[in-house]
Parts: sequence; structure tokens; C-alpha cells
Amino acid sequence: ETRFRQIVEGLVAAHGAEADISFHRNYPVTVNHPDETEHAVATASAIAGEANVNAEIDPMMGGEDFSYMLNARPGAFIFIGNGDSAGLHNPAYDFNDEAIAHGISYWARLAEQRLGL
Repeated sequence: ETRFRQIVEGLVAAHGAEADISFHRNYPVTVNHPDETEHAVATASAIAGEANVNAEIDPMMGGEDFSYMLNARPGAFIFIGNGDSAGLHNPAYDFNDEAIAHGISYWARLAEQRLGL
């Protein structure tokens, strides 16, 4: 925020303008819980193969309402993967129907494991 304010204030001053900056913190940060993340990675690896699971995703910007769930209960937010496509909210996004079977298998396996089946 500090650097953002400095940049904006410098730009508007250079153009003889004024800026009123306010930040709205609508979403908490999405932070996975370690045990649930380990379980999610192990389950995804069993479904897709360890070589196809990247457990070292860099933090990223973006609002995610699942952050509220993770504040209330332990869990893990993961990406199933869609192959080579534009991002989810991009008009060029093309859902890969072949990902459906992997996603269903993942969620079914998670449920079976938690239920002890």
C-alpha cells in the first residue's frame, strides 16, 4: 500500500491532479492448513501420479471466497488443472472435459478416505 500510494501521488502531482486512495479488504488471505494440504497432495498423487502433481505453487494474488471457509475449518484449496488454456475468467477459457473424470475421482477418493471406506 505504501509503494502504491507513493506511485499514485507522484503521478497525480506530475499532472496537477489529486487522488483519493482507499483500500477495501474484502477477502482474507487463502491459507491452506498443513495436514489437509498433505492429505490433498497425497490423494491427488494417487489419482494423477506424483509426477503430475505440483505441491509447490507460488503464492498468487486474487480474491477467493474459500478463504472464509479455511478460516472457519481446516482444509486445502487446490487446483485440479485444465491443461493448456486461458485463465478461468478469461473469455478465451476453454474447459477441458477430460478433466472431469480426474476431478470426480479426486473428490470421491477424498470422501472415501475420510469416511474410512
